[in-house]
Amino acid sequence: MTDRLDPKVDFVFKRIFGVEENKDVLLDFLNVTLRESEPSPITDIQILNPYIDKNALHDKQSILDLHARTADGKQVNIEIQLFNRYDIEKRTLYYWSKMYSSQLEEGQKYKDLKKTITINILNFNFIPNDRYYNLFHLREHHTGLRLTDDIEIHFMELPKLQTQRASLSDKLVKWLLFLKGVEKQELWEVIAMNEPTLQKAMDTLEFLSQNEEARRLYEMRQKALHDEASMIDGAKEEGKRQGKREKEIEVAKNLLEMGMDVAKIAKATGLPENEVKKLKEQLH
Repeated sequence: MTDRLDPKVDFVFKRIFGVEENKDVLLDFLNVTLRESEPSPITDIQILNPYIDKNALHDKQSILDLHARTADGKQVNIEIQLFNRYDIEKRTLYYWSKMYSSQLEEGQKYKDLKKTITINILNFNFIPNDRYYNLFHLREHHTGLRLTDDIEIHFMELPKLQTQRASLSDKLVKWLLFLKGVEKQELWEVIAMNEPTLQKAMDTLEFLSQNEEARRLYEMRQKALHDEASMIDGAKEEGKRQGKREKEIEVAKNLLEMGMDVAKIAKATGLPENEVKKLKEQLH
């Protein structure tokens, strides 16, 4: 059997949840996710960005998120993040605010603004607690009073969900295990049992995994994401090296001011002698 594609890759996620024929799959996932915050189940939803631009699959900076609107006007944005781009909380608020403010056209009133929901599905740990699912609202510090219902941000951290300890009676757990990627066939079958929409999502993933064109596009997207990950790691390493070098220069300057010999300073700091000499010239 061909290896299943990873449903966490944004391209695959959007092919499962972001197409009209799978709108029931998206509705089921959203209703399970929003069960604590939405008083009534969502009955219909409009997918606002259903089509995938194939050029975006090459783009390392492209975010293939899923943007939808409920029948009563609430906006929902779902984004899969495979690795930590950092400042995620600020990025989340920035994109949330753009989505929220974009609702108003000229002449409309602020009261016309509808609730906007962001759902972040993370393949890394971010929130400093043991919960795999965290839900945020805007509340008063002392009393917990909610200022407005309009802002709602969800974080789902897949690494915190331990398969052996997961409660399969919880439907959200089943969905997240599907996204995390279930290796054992028997667990795959247990998750789908008596869950027709989850089974449909699994069938879609199986179809994509067998489809030559889908696999080609998947591999294209995987390459772009791996390139981005390498760039981020490279930037981190460069930052560490730069920080180390700045410390070496600072130590060298201090030793020069103390009158230590250039050769000894070079040996102590690891800087080339000619660089230490230039520092000496700058100091005098």
